[in-house]
Amino acid sequence: MLGLKFETETSWVAVAKNGLQQLLTDHAFAEQKAASNAVSIIINYSEETELVKDMSDIAIEEMEHFRMVHNIMVERDMVLGKATKNDYALKLQKFFPHTGDRTEALVHRLLVAALIEARSCERFKVFADNMNDEQLSKFYYDLMISEANHYTLFLGYARKYMDREIVDQKWSDLLAFEAAMMRDRGTTAKVHG
Repeated sequence: MLGLKFETETSWVAVAKNGLQQLLTDHAFAEQKAASNAVSIIINYSEETELVKDMSDIAIEEMEHFRMVHNIMVERDMVLGKATKNDYALKLQKFFPHTGDRTEALVHRLLVAALIEARSCERFKVFADNMNDEQLSKFYYDLMISEANHYTLFLGYARKYMDREIVDQKWSDLLAFEAAMMRDRGTTAKVHG
């Protein structure tokens, strides 16, 4: 369903479990960045009424996810660490060349957001399916569903704003790039690490 070209190996789960505080901190800030991205789209494309409505919903939902992750950390006597750069997202954002075309720039943003959500969905499923911790397993399973919904929303909007064949080719190229990048990952306790 997600179309990802590389599957996360279950060995990443052991890395994530062993660095649970780092993983939760990274996850919390990833949710904030997702909310911030939705707000930025609203600011830059405020004339797109339906998009603004959906991005408003996503921004609120992502901040709710941040609060949920933080609450889990507090319950476990963990303190939210400092945010670190998300090299995964930064590399994806640099995949498409800079364009002065506003619509194409939006499509690129939407495709990158769709892929980040798709990979998060896949990682959350792997984590949920391989956890002995019932609370975290259920939490990540529930979030997986939300991420899948965001992925389809972003991809759907990209296809709305540009010819479907062009968007699908861009999507395919981005998926191939991301798969090659993911082959060297899975060694850090980060959502996309």
